[in-house]
Amino acid sequence: MKVKINNTDLLLLAGDITQQEVEAIVNAANSSLMGGGGVDGAIHRAGGPEILKQCKEIIKKINFLPTGEAVITTGGNLKAKYVIHTVGPIYKHGKNNEAALLRNAYRNSLKLAKEHGLKTIAFPSISTGAYRFPLEKAAKIALKTIIDFIKNENHFAEIRMVLFGEKVFSVYREILGSMEI
Repeated sequence: MKVKINNTDLLLLAGDITQQEVEAIVNAANSSLMGGGGVDGAIHRAGGPEILKQCKEIIKKINFLPTGEAVITTGGNLKAKYVIHTVGPIYKHGKNNEAALLRNAYRNSLKLAKEHGLKTIAFPSISTGAYRFPLEKAAKIALKTIIDFIKNENHFAEIRMVLFGEKVFSVYREILGSMEI
């Protein structure tokens, strides 16, 4: 599914984010940046040791990456030149500012990509796996945040949401289809 907003194509794809041919992919990282399960582990495995090496250098300077913030490293062996690592919130009944923190994860990733002059970027569905953010709520936040950014910043050529599995793709497609753009 594709929609055009300003000069930016927003695409929803079912697939593997590690295989995307874009300038940057976004990693749903943990605050230690040391790799883990899900998207994070897949990106570290596919990208090779250079990503972890740069993550360790970043952590040496900042100790940990706060939820909602973002940093950038090489893409290592990936097709993408860069990986933007962001930490989404762990969902705890929606009473710990989770929605705002998830918005920040998307917004700060987009800001960082723009600061580096990147025109194409791919996102996973942040926080909807092991961090248990309810899928429909997360999809609404992700899409609204991205669309609002595109409307205010005419910078990106293409932003992809690369969704793992038909269920996740279907939820995002339904929500995007119901939004007024």
